[in-house]
Amino acid sequence: MKHDYLECGRIINTHGFRGAVKLESFCDTPRDLTSLKEIYFAQPGGYRSVSVRKASVLGAFVVAELEGIESEDSANALRGKTVYAARDAFRLPEGGYFLADVIDLPVRDADTGETLGTVTSVDTRGRTNLFTVHTPQGDALLPEVPQFVIRVDVTDAMYVRPIPGLLDGGAENV
Repeated sequence: MKHDYLECGRIINTHGFRGAVKLESFCDTPRDLTSLKEIYFAQPGGYRSVSVRKASVLGAFVVAELEGIESEDSANALRGKTVYAARDAFRLPEGGYFLADVIDLPVRDADTGETLGTVTSVDTRGRTNLFTVHTPQGDALLPEVPQFVIRVDVTDAMYVRPIPGLLDGGAENV
């Protein structure tokens, strides 16, 4: 199921004393996060939009000034909050996809079409994304490398060409 809003970062600190916030970006690059004109916060019953007055890259992070956040105290109240962006705020390159869209996607053998499992999560902390695939034998980790992940069609399935033992369960197999 495609969500209208995508996680794009988290407020990790304040910046200065005038209400600016420091964000960890979940986007491909921090610059992607600075392109947003508004961000959203999840709240009961939906999302609340906040205009971004100014945003810039600071090392691996983003510093942003948000509409209505005028003091260090009001910025500090946002610490730890996840920020979201409207799906249509980003342009995907040809063949690109949002990682959020692969969750619950079937994983199929690229050669036989056999369903091997389902993507249950994505770990983005390393150099290569790692998909957790739930298989009949247990959970397995599948690195997002062209040797294994042949094609991703978020309307259909992730097509893979695993080496023997890769998807046999047990997350220690990678």
